[in-house]
Formats: sequence, structure tokens, C-alpha cells
Amino acid sequence: MLTSFGRAFRTPELRNKILFTLAIMALFRLGSHIPTPGISFDLVKKCQEAATGSGSLLGLANLFSGGALLQLSIFALGIMPYITASIIVQLLTVVIPRFEQLKKEGQSGQAKMTQYTRYLTIALALLQSSTLITAARNPSSILGGSPATCSTIMPDDSIPTILIMIITLTAATGLIMWLGEQVTERGIGNGMSLLILTAVAASVPQSIWAIRDQGWGKFLIVVVMGLAITTAVVFVENSQRRIPVQYAKRMIGRRSYGGTTTYIPLKVNMANVIPIIFATSLLSLPMLVAQFQGSSTNPPKWVEIINTYFARGDHPLYMAVYTVLIVFFTFFYVSITYQPDEVADNLKQAGSFIPGVRAGSSTAKYLSYVLNRITTVGAIYIAVLALIPLIALALVNANQNFPFGGASILILVGVGLETVKQVDSKLQQHNYEGFLR
Repeated sequence: MLTSFGRAFRTPELRNKILFTLAIMALFRLGSHIPTPGISFDLVKKCQEAATGSGSLLGLANLFSGGALLQLSIFALGIMPYITASIIVQLLTVVIPRFEQLKKEGQSGQAKMTQYTRYLTIALALLQSSTLITAARNPSSILGGSPATCSTIMPDDSIPTILIMIITLTAATGLIMWLGEQVTERGIGNGMSLLILTAVAASVPQSIWAIRDQGWGKFLIVVVMGLAITTAVVFVENSQRRIPVQYAKRMIGRRSYGGTTTYIPLKVNMANVIPIIFATSLLSLPMLVAQFQGSSTNPPKWVEIINTYFARGDHPLYMAVYTVLIVFFTFFYVSITYQPDEVADNLKQAGSFIPGVRAGSSTAKYLSYVLNRITTVGAIYIAVLALIPLIALALVNANQNFPFGGASILILVGVGLETVKQVDSKLQQHNYEGFLR
């Protein structure tokens, strides 16, 4: 591995791509520590010291921003508006015929879909920045703690200052989106994914080191278990079901074409981290609604129930509902993004077939049968990973961004493996031995 890294840096083209990618990642981290105009960084630190914790949705958003959200820096929104916009556009492909047509138009259609994603990202950034600034006027609602110890973080909350803050946060989101696209075009790997990886990896040392305060014995046990979990995740993320496909032979003149055998790869985890995002967002809605009633002296019964069972993720009822939602959203997302009927039609038009299965509807039914079995395993796998941070929260008092489970480990392993494969392919283009052997 180290030898391959040395070969990569000895290749001028590849070295420039890697250095450019690292420079963009460093710039992204720098922006996460620059305070937003109108926000007092000293008051933010004071509120964070007195905080009791944040909601799971804010915890997830803060994870994807590399800790910038709860610091209210210029990159506070992070990559979340783009992720949300990408998911919305992808889901609308099934609903809106125009989007479905663009998806089939190849590169030109994909460019148009990307343009729509950019517009939606800016619109969501405006909405989320306005919401964040409104919440920042009552900082205890997002940073935790009591209003007495965290009364304000905005010395000037006039309308012009608020407008400047909203414009700054929205422009910073557009800059992040542009940086990610530059990495995709001129660097190594997918730019947006690498920026998410940068944000998640930035919180890993602090999350692990916080466990050391509970003793070196518990710290070593967590690290060993973390390495075992990471190994298992790498194994599963590389696992796939290969469905054989046979191309029929055709005689054109005196030459024979076709007759080759290939396969359709179906990953065990086809939904990736999306079910965790959906489930966490949905479970956070009751807490957000309850916050409007939680400050009253005599809150309604339903507010007490939400505060009792859903305020912390280590409650058994919360874990049960969380697991059910993850399994549901895994099947939901896979059913939308992977269409067995479309795959069967493409195979039929290409003159290929699955050995032992008739072309057409029989192929679609067979693909659906295999896909449901794989998705079941994948849903259980994602649910188990998602529960690891919640269990760690109960056992070792870790935070909800515990790096050896949930969205963190899926992003770190998934993006890391994909980037290594791209570097390996670049090395092989220069007749060098790659990373993967």
C-alpha cells in the first residue's frame, strides 16, 4: 500500500490530482472554523460548554458539516442542502416523466439534472439558513443548555445583520458545491463524497478521545471492537451478488459475434447511508414539534411522552422505532432506484438473457426475487450499524457521532474504498501496479 502511494506521487498527473484534492479538503476544513458575520464565537463556545446535547437530526447535520453547524461558522450548512437536493431529484425521477426522460438521455440529460440539483440546493440553502438564524436567536434550542446560561450568541440581531448572515451561509453552500464539482473534474474521486468524508473524519479523533476519560481499559476495548466492526463493514461493502448474463451468438457475414458471458452486480448495501438519514430525520420531527411546547409550565401529555421516550437515542422504544424505519426506508429507496422491469427490458433489447430464465417478465420476476432477498440482508446490516452509536451512547456515554457505527462508518469505508479504486485505475493506466491485488 505504501509503495503504491509512492508510485502515485511519482506520477506527475496523478500527483497533481491528489494534491489538488487535498488542497480543496483543507480549504473546506478552514471554512468550518470561520465564524459567520454577526455571530460571537466566544458566546458560542460558552453555550457549548454549558450544553447538554443536541437532537439526533442536528447531530447528523453537524456530523456532515464537520462540526461547523454547532459552531455556526460560514460552512454551517455543510453539504446537507446538496445531499437533500440530490435525494429529492432522484426520487422525483420516478414521479415526474420529464425527469425520467432526462435520465434516459445520457450525458446531456444528466447535465440538465445536475443543473436542477444546483438550483434546488441554493433554494434549500436559503430556507435552511433562514431557519438556522431564526433558531440562533434562541441558542439554547440548538446548542442545548438552559436559556439562563445560553441567552444569546448574536450581539446584533437587526434585520440587515440577519440578511447578511443568510446571504453568507447560502453563498458558502454554493461555494462548497462548486468545490466538490472541481474535485470531481480535476481531482481524484467524487468531490461531494470526499467533502463528506472530510467532515466525518474531522470528528473521529475527538469522538474516540472522549472515551479515554472513562479509563484506558474501556478505551482499548472500544478501539479493538471498532477495528473489528470496520473490517466487517469493508467485507460487506465489497460483497455483491453476481447474476450471470449470457449474450446470444449472432452471425454477421462469416464472423460470429456475441456469445460472451458477463454478470449483473447487486450490492448487499444498495441503499448506502440514505435509510439512516431518512429515519433520523423522521424521528427528529416529533422533538422539533415538542420544543414549541416544552418551555411551558404544564406541557401536554404527548410532549411528556416524546421527551421521555425520544429525547435520547438509548431508550429501547426509540431503538425499536428507529430499526423499523431503517428497514422500511431501505426497501423503499431500493424499490425506487432499481427497477427490475427496466433492467429486464434492456437485457431483452441487447439480445442477452439470464441462463435458465426466460426473457421479459420472467427475468423481471427473478430479479425482483433476488433483489428482495439481498435487500433484506442489507436492511438488517444497516439497522445493526445504525444501532451501534445508540448502544455506545448507553454503555460508554459516547456521543451520537460515534465513529464505529451508523452513518460515520458507512461514509468512511464506502468513500474510502471508492477513492482507492479510482487511484488504482489511474495507476494501472500508467502501467503501474495498483493498490488492489
